[in-house]
Amino acid sequence: MANKENLSTPFIYLRSTGEKIPVTKEQHDAFYKEASRIRDKEQNHGRCVCPYRYIWKCDGDCIDCEYHRAGDTLSLDVPTEDGSNDLYNTVSDTAPTMEDVIADRILLEQLFAKLRELDPDADLIIELLGNGLSDRKIAEALGRKQRTFADQMKKYRTELRKIRGY
Repeated sequence: MANKENLSTPFIYLRSTGEKIPVTKEQHDAFYKEASRIRDKEQNHGRCVCPYRYIWKCDGDCIDCEYHRAGDTLSLDVPTEDGSNDLYNTVSDTAPTMEDVIADRILLEQLFAKLRELDPDADLIIELLGNGLSDRKIAEALGRKQRTFADQMKKYRTELRKIRGY
């Protein structure tokens, strides 16, 4: 009978000390709800490989867990696919240089200036294009016929390509 009482009493298992701490049902449920959320997130990213039979041991503290892995997160401690473990070089190889960003910004400003020369409603057109509207919707907003606006935009795009160089 004493064994049945011990099984029905909710507890929290602390993996670090191996203790089973008696708690109320509400405390138990709240603790393991958060631990499950953390474990699910870690499993989705391939960082938790805890076997199902030991899930009751999971307390959501992944740092010292024997079943915690690197997963899809780059780390300075874990070698990358090319064998290096230098996170800076891995990320910086794909990042644009500051010069590229500045050159793109200058080009964009030149394109906007040319569009403003070609059409007095350029600022509105730029804003509507930035909002993802189609040429038809932009033509409606400007009060122009769709075909006329499409022909104008074709001409504008040809002019803007000259600035870009292709």
